[in-house]
Amino acid sequence: MAAVHQLSRAEARRIAVAAQLLTAERPTDLVETVRRLSLLQIEPTSAVAPSAELVLWSRLGSAFDPRELWAAVDEQRLIELDQRLLVPEDIALFRAEMAAWPGVGELRDWQERQREWLRANNDCRRDILERLRADGPLPMSELPDTCVVPWQSSGWNNNRNLRMMLDRLVQRGEVAAAGGTGRARLWDLAERIYPDDPVPSLEEAARLRAERRLGALGIARARTAKLPFEPVDVGEVGEPAVVEGVRGQWRVDPAQLGRPFEGRAALLSPFDRLIADRKRMDELFEFDYVLEMYKPAAQRVWGYYALPILYGDRLVGKLDATADPDAGELRVSAIHQDAPFDRATAVAVEGEIRDLATWLDLTPVLPD
Repeated sequence: MAAVHQLSRAEARRIAVAAQLLTAERPTDLVETVRRLSLLQIEPTSAVAPSAELVLWSRLGSAFDPRELWAAVDEQRLIELDQRLLVPEDIALFRAEMAAWPGVGELRDWQERQREWLRANNDCRRDILERLRADGPLPMSELPDTCVVPWQSSGWNNNRNLRMMLDRLVQRGEVAAAGGTGRARLWDLAERIYPDDPVPSLEEAARLRAERRLGALGIARARTAKLPFEPVDVGEVGEPAVVEGVRGQWRVDPAQLGRPFEGRAALLSPFDRLIADRKRMDELFEFDYVLEMYKPAAQRVWGYYALPILYGDRLVGKLDATADPDAGELRVSAIHQDAPFDRATAVAVEGEIRDLATWLDLTPVLPD
């Protein structure tokens, strides 16, 4: 049995920051960066920039051209799956789950309903697959909606039959995103997009995905509350660790122990994986943060799309900024300092703000 590693909070934070490629030694290759991060979430809000682009800018700096990201998607050097971008070799880790759709064991009511809906509309499924086989890749607007039973939902997906059918076919591993974004996204048969790599068993795939996740996080809980987008726990992979001042046991990637650390300033997307697990963020970084875009304006403290500010191994504040391409400006409404910045921190943070404006090709407008 592996020894339990004894870590201070600072050591745990440095492991997390380094695993997310936010140290002074910046990565340089786009695809390799996504491989190291294990995934890149696609989130359309762009008050400053789309999250996927902002995450890569935080790592690569202003040399990163967003057109390179979407070219990599079009060329299938990165593959979109369920609102995330993955390197092609990781797709095999999801295909056993696809083959077992809608799930294994006793199904929940919602899984049963999805299975029955697909059965009722199997002719539409066949029509889509035949059209893609003959003419793909195609945008959704050129695919047939021949559903005889509409998709029923209490939300905005009600009667969005084709959108829901494509989602189910992606989950089953029959259809895959083939490039493009938004309404211009293309779809094709998954067999033409996904590498023909060996598919591990469900159990082995889960273990390998947990290993990839721990490599990207550095340190994580074995088990914790589920998040709707991507798990943040890692089971029994890695080695056990305890963090001084924090209850319970963690799992740490042993490859990331004992490494030298040189931090820097970074501005983070609100969806950045360093802070995606808000409980871990609170326990390790003791950082108070909520994404306030869903709050009424009068209830916001830090701003609609405030960017967490990292300096070294600490999260030290929030940047309330908005990009206005029409005016050619990056407007900074406030730099919220959790504690007063010393001169080195203030200079480094202002440098990152100016670098963000340069990357966006905007003029920074800072508060007096």
